[in-house]
Amino acid sequence: MSNSNRIFLSAPHMTGNEQTYIEKAFQSNWIAPLGPNVDQFEKDVADYINVKGSVAVSSGTAALHLALRLLDIRPGDRVFCSSFTFVATANPILYQGGVPVFIDSEPETWNMSPEALLTAFKEADKENMLPKAVVVVHLYGQSAKMDEIMTICNHYQVPVIEDSAESLGSLYKNKKSGSMGAFGIYSFNGNKIITTSGGGMLVSNDVKAIEKARFLATQARDKALHYQHSQIGYNYRMSNILAGMGIAQMKVIDERVSQKKAIFRRYCEQFEGMKGISFMPEADGTLHNRWLSTLTIDPGEYESSPEEIVLEMEKENIEARPLWKPLHLQPLFRNYRFYQHSEDYCICEGLYQSGICLPSGTGMSETDQQRVIRAFQSAVTLKVRKPMLRA
Repeated sequence: MSNSNRIFLSAPHMTGNEQTYIEKAFQSNWIAPLGPNVDQFEKDVADYINVKGSVAVSSGTAALHLALRLLDIRPGDRVFCSSFTFVATANPILYQGGVPVFIDSEPETWNMSPEALLTAFKEADKENMLPKAVVVVHLYGQSAKMDEIMTICNHYQVPVIEDSAESLGSLYKNKKSGSMGAFGIYSFNGNKIITTSGGGMLVSNDVKAIEKARFLATQARDKALHYQHSQIGYNYRMSNILAGMGIAQMKVIDERVSQKKAIFRRYCEQFEGMKGISFMPEADGTLHNRWLSTLTIDPGEYESSPEEIVLEMEKENIEARPLWKPLHLQPLFRNYRFYQHSEDYCICEGLYQSGICLPSGTGMSETDQQRVIRAFQSAVTLKVRKPMLRA
């Protein structure tokens, strides 16, 4: 193990102003959930992404669960969902007793394939089992093909939830990620582009739905002097203290996106001469926030697997990770349907088998990034494929 300081994949990066808002919470004794910081944070996020309503909650997963509840997902209801994502995208479907149906990626964005989505819809229509919702992920900060996806979903009159946990600050044709579907959700976990330590946000232009989400997230307490409850509710609201962090963080969101993109450009410049290394694309008409710098390694050029490279970098005290393992390959979801991008090739499985996430924290120095670059180059070239000698 290297004696050097650890380099994390995406460590929290404070502005220095968080304590100002946290101190206000202490001075006013707004310590419990709710309070002026929560109200301000909700407004800041809604204004930034140009939607009418938002509700701050305890996590991105909680926000997604609320969206599914608002869309009345019930036991047995199908929900189409990106397969190439973190498990938190699909778990809330199970919370509601829903049935996830997983959709492959496509190569231009690594996100939900409109072709696979259309196939799934046509089959569901024939079975008279259309989904109640579609959950599309904007992976690693790259927006999915929303025009194509929304056209398909609108045709079948099925609402879209945008899982924008990783994509705050990204754009799709000048629209902010999370602002195009019926609902958008964000995560402010410690590793995200901005953080409240833990936390999330549900957003929508449906103000009535947001008000209902606020009600459900506060234990669904009816209007009465006593404690009265007519519906199942949740303890999902954000702490006023953590929301203070969010206010300070939102002031630097565009700066953080610029810093992430600068980190990505340095990786591109340093690896430009290496055969078989391909970075996640930035689709036409989009702005990719580069939450994580991700790449694939051509197995025809290198024998090292992503797992081997990650382990080699770990020896240098550097945290890297393989790309997400698709959900349809997870033991939890092995019995659910999956629709491939094309009959002969599964895009997300190929990405998982060949891809790596590199450290991308905005607090990382250029010296630290050079250390990452050297470690990656050393790890990937340990097992370079040699050309076959002709007889």
